[in-house]
Amino acid sequence: MLGPGNAYRVFVLGSSAVPRVTDPAEAGRAPELSVLSSLAHGNEPGGEEVVLATYAASRTLDPERARMYIDLVLARLSEAARNALEALMATGGYEYQSDFARKYYGAGKAEGKAEDLLRILELRRIPASPEQRALVAACTDLARLDAWLAEALTASTAGEVFAR
Repeated sequence: MLGPGNAYRVFVLGSSAVPRVTDPAEAGRAPELSVLSSLAHGNEPGGEEVVLATYAASRTLDPERARMYIDLVLARLSEAARNALEALMATGGYEYQSDFARKYYGAGKAEGKAEDLLRILELRRIPASPEQRALVAACTDLARLDAWLAEALTASTAGEVFAR
């Protein structure tokens, strides 16, 4: 209650008061602390280690909570920190740990390959039927999309691409 004789105190928690959680096991034991650590230290030099620990810990959470935490962390990272993290994950052979990331990373790869396949057919002036376009758009099998891409480079018709 505010009013005469009452005091209102604000407590501010600075980044120096938040530990750097870099161990995935520790992050898994305290996922909220890990998220707070990522928010406090993710943009600092070496912050990708903190964010990777949070990311690894997210695989132990229910999918909705994991999405919320990872989205919160990624939204607060600077572009430079996100780029550094992406580069580390791409060049370091990082393997996504959570089902969430594997699903959406795989979906993104499939979507990109599907777009490439349809673009190649378009550039080669090979018409694809609406059914074939729907087949490509619905496909999430990366090996199948790769095979269709290879066929699209030399095929004369869309039917040849999708014959296999």
